[in-house]
Amino acid sequence: MAEEMKTSGQDQQERGAVNGDLSMLFVSVGTFIDSTIDPMSKILAQSLDSLAVVAKQVLEGVNTTLGKK
Repeated sequence: MAEEMKTSGQDQQERGAVNGDLSMLFVSVGTFIDSTIDPMSKILAQSLDSLAVVAKQVLEGVNTTLGKK
């Protein structure tokens, strides 16, 4: 009986270690994804802003060209 209790306690400790390892893994993966997505979203926002400026300049050029004809 004492051996059953000892084995049961060891199983619980091992499961706790596995749960702790999994939660640490999830936190690490989440941190990695967050640190990867944040700079990419800033780059995407800057690219879209630049594209909007270029599109505006093209439209102004077309408007000026067609307005003179």
